[in-house]
Amino acid sequence: MLSWNDILILLPEIYLVAAVCVLLLMDAFIREEQRNATHWLAIAITAITGFLVVSGQPPHALSAFGGMFIRDRVSEILSLFALISVLLVFVFSRPYLKDRKLWHGEFYVLTLFAVLGVMLLVSAGSLITVYLGLELLTLSSYALVAFNRDSRLSSEAAIKYFVLGALASGSLLYGMSMIYGATGTLDLAHLHAAAMQTDMPNLLRFGLIFMIVGIAFKLGAAPFHMWLPDVYQGAPTATVTFVASASKLAAFGMAYRLLSAFGPGDLLHQWQLMLAVLAVLSLVIGNLVAIVQTNIKRLLAYSTIAHMGYLLLGLVNASPSGYAAAMFYAISYALMSTVAFGVILAMSRAGFECEEIDDFKGLNERSRWMAFLMMLAMFSLAGVPPLFGFFAKLLILKAAIDAGMMWLAIVAIVAAIVGLYYYLRVVKVMYFDKPVEGVEIKPQNDMPMRWMLSLNALALLALGLYWGPLFSWCQQAFAG
Repeated sequence: MLSWNDILILLPEIYLVAAVCVLLLMDAFIREEQRNATHWLAIAITAITGFLVVSGQPPHALSAFGGMFIRDRVSEILSLFALISVLLVFVFSRPYLKDRKLWHGEFYVLTLFAVLGVMLLVSAGSLITVYLGLELLTLSSYALVAFNRDSRLSSEAAIKYFVLGALASGSLLYGMSMIYGATGTLDLAHLHAAAMQTDMPNLLRFGLIFMIVGIAFKLGAAPFHMWLPDVYQGAPTATVTFVASASKLAAFGMAYRLLSAFGPGDLLHQWQLMLAVLAVLSLVIGNLVAIVQTNIKRLLAYSTIAHMGYLLLGLVNASPSGYAAAMFYAISYALMSTVAFGVILAMSRAGFECEEIDDFKGLNERSRWMAFLMMLAMFSLAGVPPLFGFFAKLLILKAAIDAGMMWLAIVAIVAAIVGLYYYLRVVKVMYFDKPVEGVEIKPQNDMPMRWMLSLNALALLALGLYWGPLFSWCQQAFAG
């Protein structure tokens, strides 16, 4: 039975559902020239939800619906940054969507339903809640990828994403069913104790393997990364900005909730080894294949695969400090990716998709500020000090070393050196190559977009210089 306590704990999620329903109804009755109202209302809904998340931050973990939903500092931090990412997506996407006649209310509704899935997923206290949040996120994402119905690439990317995503969701659900069969519980808080007492350890191990396959797919880790480059290239750039930021925070939240339930013991060592193998494959495949890319969105897709390898290093540590480093890395990647794709959105216009690396040739001569913002994003993704990405990588490497996996840290360092090449290639094209004749490089004049993109990029520098408070916040989330 729903209690007043449950309502208070789920207040941000309840508000978001109600507000999105109002937005959906309102959008059905407005004319195309009044679309600004939908845009600003969606931004207001996102901001108010973020305020409710922060204002309701509890001093200790609270649970609702018999432990199926957990409100703790981990869920608060991940939900807050997912909402910040969505707010940035809305601001950055307006001129892009208007130019392509894709500026419809459905984009905002689907994105808000997707972020609701993120919030449920990172607050899951039960295997049922994990699956509910995951499906709400992925089904909305499938529709967003196919949002440009007139684009063959977009439709192809959506079909690939849907088919492979369905396989991954099936794998995750199959693993969960095995775990339930072996332990007799769906509650993540009781899963570890039940796993230690089960008389079906092999069934439990098989379930864990299938579950990790599902986690790896959602992260985009190799060798379950096949969907990611096609989705990044084919989907509208506005959608890709969301997939590259908020959904990665959700994937980390899902991985933490599921894997931390299998605490100290033989199972811990087994999933640590599996994650270490996935990390190495992601680092090697992501960085090497990115070198040969000519499309900037595909380059960033393989870059994402490599970055998910770094994130897995923090999860391999399987301690509060390792989880804190992994969360810090997920947040840093979300903010870095919004800058990189934000610049692509700013440089695209009607009839011109700024998607090839050659499209950025001579950008410094045409728009010095946009070139500077893209340089900040590339250097931060590469891990160049004193930007945000450098300290995120440093903490991840420390987590791997503390876990006794020096060899894994060495692989990560070598991969980072390889990755530096293709990030510097983009910077070189912008600053040292001549502009392509006949191609006019001119950023959008949308002032809210330019201001927010500038703040987002400068935050990479500010958080690189003052990263301590954010990391302390992440540490406090796992201290209890």
